[in-house]
Amino acid sequence: MSGIFVSFEGIDGAGKSTHIDRLAQAFKAQGRQVTLSREPGGTPLAEEIRQWVLNQPMDPMTEALLVFAARRDHVQQVIAPALARNGVVLCDRFTDATFAYQGAGRGFDWQILGQLERWVQTLSQPDHTSIPTPLVQPDITIWFDLPPSVAAQRLAGARVPDKFEAQPQQFFEAVASGYARRLAQDPRRFARVNADQAPEAVWAEVKSQVQARGFLT
Repeated sequence: MSGIFVSFEGIDGAGKSTHIDRLAQAFKAQGRQVTLSREPGGTPLAEEIRQWVLNQPMDPMTEALLVFAARRDHVQQVIAPALARNGVVLCDRFTDATFAYQGAGRGFDWQILGQLERWVQTLSQPDHTSIPTPLVQPDITIWFDLPPSVAAQRLAGARVPDKFEAQPQQFFEAVASGYARRLAQDPRRFARVNADQAPEAVWAEVKSQVQARGFLT
């Protein structure tokens, strides 16, 4: 795949959405075709699954299986085709969120999540040979690192929370530790951004990290 895949990660309230839009405009200004998406979601099927995951009570295994089912459809229908067209994919959350929320936050087995990641994100060749393609993984993951206490202040009264947003601060502290663990496992892919500063300063860090990897001039 010859495109560019950028994922945006962080706890709720970290401020990802504004900077996804700004990065999309920066890529478009350089003549790139940009696909904006999110997880869970990105396809009609995955958006239906999103509503179940965010709003219905279920155990951590059920959550993880549903999220990976949605991801499989998303990768096959949206992400892989866009990358094959040499496009840019900007995705609000991807697999790191599953390790952070279902793994660290909900306590689901990290090794099982790793196996699901390999199954779901490895696609077969177009000619249906048995030779697998490499794991579909972001070229760069921008982690908006924000103290959970600050995120809680930002979210207070913003909207009716889903079942994850309504969790106590301790849950988000665990989620943040999950992101830190993923960064430690794959430091070359991750770009940590200090999200506890003014929006312009955050954007400057985001842009610098993407430029440093040669994706923006």
